Amino acid sequence: MTRTTYSPAVRLREVSKTYGAGAGQVTALDHVSFDFAPHRFTAVMGPSGSGKSSLLHCAAGLDRPTSGSVSIDGTDLGELDETALTKFRRERVGFVFQALNLLPTLTIEQNVTLPGDLAGRRRKHRAAEQLLARLGLGDRIGRRPDQLSGGQQQRVAIARALLADPAVIFADEPTGALDVRAAAKVMLLLRDSVSNSGQTVVLVTHDPVAAYADEVVFVADGTIVDTMDRPDAGRVAARLADLRPRAGVR
Repeated sequence: MTRTTYSPAVRLREVSKTYGAGAGQVTALDHVSFDFAPHRFTAVMGPSGSGKSSLLHCAAGLDRPTSGSVSIDGTDLGELDETALTKFRRERVGFVFQALNLLPTLTIEQNVTLPGDLAGRRRKHRAAEQLLARLGLGDRIGRRPDQLSGGQQQRVAIARALLADPAVIFADEPTGALDVRAAAKVMLLLRDSVSNSGQTVVLVTHDPVAAYADEVVFVADGTIVDTMDRPDAGRVAARLADLRPRAGVR
C-alpha cells in the first residue's frame, strides 16, 4: 500500500501504538506503513474502535508511536525533542478538530492569528482578514466565538489552520457536531483548500465523505485494510459495512 513515486506529505513506517500494560494492554495500531500523498484530500475511515484516531494522532505528531517512524514533509518526528516537536507542529501542521479550541474572550480575527502571533509572525493580520472574507466571515471578524453558529465557528478553525500555510492539515471528525448543511460547507472548504490552494488534507471521519475526498483509507483492527481512489458514496458505504469494530481501540 506504500507509494514511492513521489515525496510523501506524511510517511508512516511500521508504526505501532499500544496503551496500558499486561492483560489490559490494547494495541491501537499494529505495524502500519503508509504514504499520504501531497496536495490530496485523504479520508481515513473505519468503524468505532478501528484505530483511525490513533493513526491520525501519531501521524500528526500529537502522540508518539510505541514503535516505528513518522515523518511530515521530510522531517522525522522521532528525531525531535518535545520542544522542537511543538515548534514544528505550530509552524508546519494545521489542525481542525471537533473540539474547536477557540478562545472565548478573543475576537474571530484574534483567534485566527493567535498561533502566528505566539510564533512571532505578526504580519499576517491582513491575510487573516482576506481569508475570513473568502470563507464568508468578513463581516464577523470583530465578533467572539459565542456570537457565531457551530458551522461558522468551524470555518474559523479552518481559517486558523490555513493561515500558516502548513505542510499538512489534519482534521479529526470536524463535522461531528454540525448539521448536514453546515457539515457540507465545511467539507467543501477543505476540498477547496486542496483543489485551489494545493494543501494536503488528512481527515478522520465516520461519515461518508466520498464526494469530497480523492482517496479513502480504510482502517480496521489497528491496520490499514484497503484504499479506494476516486471513491463514491455507494462503494464507501458497502466497504464500511464489511468492517467490524474492536472494543477498546479509538
